[in-house]
Amino acid sequence: MGTKVVVVGQGYVGLPLALAAAEAGYQVVGIDTDLSRVASLNAGRSPIGDISDTYLAAQSLCYRASSDFGDAAGADVVILCLPTPLDASRNPDHSLLIAGAKAVAKHLTSRVLVINESTISPGFTRDVLAQIFTEHDVAYSPERIDPANKNWNVKNTPKLVSGLTEISRDRAMEFYSKFVSTLRTYSSMEVVETAKLLENSFRLVNISFINEIAEFCDKMKIDVREVIAAASTKPYGFMPFFPSAGVGGHCIPVDPYYLVAKARELGASTRFIDLANQVNLERPSYFVGKAAGILGSLTGKKIVVIGVAYKPDVADVRETPAQALISLLRSSGAVVVWHDHVVGQWNGEASAALGDRYDLAVLVNPHSDTDLAALGSVPIIDTRGGL
Repeated sequence: MGTKVVVVGQGYVGLPLALAAAEAGYQVVGIDTDLSRVASLNAGRSPIGDISDTYLAAQSLCYRASSDFGDAAGADVVILCLPTPLDASRNPDHSLLIAGAKAVAKHLTSRVLVINESTISPGFTRDVLAQIFTEHDVAYSPERIDPANKNWNVKNTPKLVSGLTEISRDRAMEFYSKFVSTLRTYSSMEVVETAKLLENSFRLVNISFINEIAEFCDKMKIDVREVIAAASTKPYGFMPFFPSAGVGGHCIPVDPYYLVAKARELGASTRFIDLANQVNLERPSYFVGKAAGILGSLTGKKIVVIGVAYKPDVADVRETPAQALISLLRSSGAVVVWHDHVVGQWNGEASAALGDRYDLAVLVNPHSDTDLAALGSVPIIDTRGGL
């Protein structure tokens, strides 16, 4: 039968991982509580934009989806790829991860290798997950998935691997080595847990910083994108970041809060992250002010927000800044619709057609094939910078 691998969670992280493992010859069961997703996967229909139906079908001999945690019985390796969002107070919410871990733990026998790929606060794998899997080898290897990235994927993105013990670390390294080209291991799980949070806190701080620079450039009546292009000619010491209506997605607006939560527990300072979060969350308000500056009173004005996904060319709307922007515009009396042909349906509403009947258009994350020419002479605010 070969090595049996169970991947809990078949979303943007778990599904590509499960299929890569199946392609490497592991016998893989992908467990997910979403019954429609499981049915689609077993029918050969991929719910993930980065995974084609053809690629999914090609792994059918070694991969199947299930909603039954009982199918974890007999597993040699279990990987947790579950959401770790923020709660209503923007505090870390580990509840889905803990629930999934407890559900799968009931069915494990012998010495299973359990790897967590979900984002967590430093120390969580040791202090919480290892206590659920006391009879097993526990490791941590954070996901590094960038949806719609054509260059980097599960197989060629360098992977960080750590373990509760040397045995668990070595078993995890052996498992991933079959389908990941570059592996790196470090002295403890806490080092790797913190590295994951550093990666995205770094991005949050720098995006928030460039958003402030964009406001400065706007007042100077110069194009921030031209400024960034000029600075980018320096071959060392500079990395370009680009302005936005606020960062969205599964990592950048979420992961820093997991670092902040641990820092507060330890009494450590996170002033840069705190300020970056504040700047990021204020961006939608800034663009409502820009709209009012163009139109005067927003009451009754017809505004279309274009691109509600958190990034171009994906259908993912998690933590999208478009949500707060639309809400604030409507609170100001504007009649707001949104256009996003990739998302299609969102919050009980459908994507509106583009045209020249609007008083204003606000570009958040238009897709590469969005027909902006259809707007005609409608005034445009481009939240990505520019004049």
